[in-house]
Amino acid sequence: MPPKKKARVSKRNAGSGKDDDREPVSPALKKRKAATSGGKTDESSASSGSPQYSRWLMKSEPESRFENGIDVKFGIEDLKALPDQTSCWDGVRNYQARNFMRQMKEGQLAFFYHSNCKEPGIAGIMKVVKEAYVDHTQFDRKDVHYDATSKPDDPKWSMVDVQYQRMMKRFLPLSELKKHHLQHRAKGGPLKDMALFTRARLSVQPLNTEEFDFILSLEDKEPL
Repeated sequence: MPPKKKARVSKRNAGSGKDDDREPVSPALKKRKAATSGGKTDESSASSGSPQYSRWLMKSEPESRFENGIDVKFGIEDLKALPDQTSCWDGVRNYQARNFMRQMKEGQLAFFYHSNCKEPGIAGIMKVVKEAYVDHTQFDRKDVHYDATSKPDDPKWSMVDVQYQRMMKRFLPLSELKKHHLQHRAKGGPLKDMALFTRARLSVQPLNTEEFDFILSLEDKEPL
């Protein structure tokens, strides 16, 4: 049976090279969460006091990698080739990344970040065209993102729909972004606290306006 390829995205993190987007929660962390959330420990939603963002960075793997006979490859060229250049962004199995997706609003922009590949970095721009709804793959036993602990009457995982907008004028590699991050951390600048480096494991990351605009400006400049 040939490998199953669908309009599916599998979010990975380039920083660690690891493929699993789930972050273990220690008992101590659960206790701290319970103490600050009225006894709840399921990390079910972002708190009302959390910052609200309007720009994003979302990671996916552009090179073939098989899980249970399924190729989880999904690069920006795959998104561009789909009908209406649109796809659901399924398979996120990290509570914080999921909560960020639940904050997304229709029309907001996100960088498409190629991860877990020979040269990770920002490949292009996409737009959120459908706000968070139930991720069906959590209930599909044949899917690599199946979650036996999630129930249809109380689903854990969400996804959004995204649409291709354009390629970057030039690919922005992680190595270049890291140089800017280190410079800004030492001397001040918009990338000093960028989640790509401070929360590298997250496959869905928020960007403030200054971070997004600075990164966008790099495509018109020579690399460091």
